[in-house]
Amino acid sequence: MAFPDVAIIGGSQSGLAAARSLRLLGLAPVVLEASGSPAGSWHPRKFEGQRVVVVGGGNSAVQIAHELAATSRVTLASRAPLSFLDQVRDARDVHHWLTSTGFDELPAPWLAPHVSGTLVLDDGRYRTALKNGRFERREMFAALDGPHVVWSEAERERVDVVLLATGCRPHLDYLTALGALDGDGMPLQAGGLSLTHPGLAYLGLEFQWSFSSNTLRGLARDAAYVSGPLAAHVRRAPAAVGL
Repeated sequence: MAFPDVAIIGGSQSGLAAARSLRLLGLAPVVLEASGSPAGSWHPRKFEGQRVVVVGGGNSAVQIAHELAATSRVTLASRAPLSFLDQVRDARDVHHWLTSTGFDELPAPWLAPHVSGTLVLDDGRYRTALKNGRFERREMFAALDGPHVVWSEAERERVDVVLLATGCRPHLDYLTALGALDGDGMPLQAGGLSLTHPGLAYLGLEFQWSFSSNTLRGLARDAAYVSGPLAAHVRRAPAAVGL
């Protein structure tokens, strides 16, 4: 195997987008993935027939609860009632409006006055599923006690799985010794490019560049942005111009 130009850690959508963008620039990337297959490790079949409590109130939590409810008894536990956003407006999917209006390009500070909490995109199927009892939604449980969920002082229930769908944070402890992270363990970066180590870049961070940065719509754009500087670093661009 030839020595790769760039090592990409993670074979999910972000990693694959980065690999494609780098190859388009003529580089040879290698993708390092912990699981046995690329593009994530979500396998709902392993929860079949089990009692499942899904924790969260956003898109991922609701989608997971709805999918698992086909073969399992599912409760969605959240701190606040679910808030839905209609997926179709004026006969067009909301993703049309996200791209055509430029909403996808808005940075977090500009969006803050308009979004007060977590919203769930719904074309009607999730609200219908809740109404028909496909899965239930309950207030967040008080505690976990071994295999039991403690719903209240008077109610505890044995469950098979508690699945956290509360969003994710980068797990980058292996970069701590480099000094590449801040005090909260988040990367010191601007637009996905490391502020501490040339040749180090990130992809898939929430609001890395804009609203769409950690979505399928924004990954290709962000991958192209970080790939250019990475290619210049691999090709020793400063030395090439005499610096």
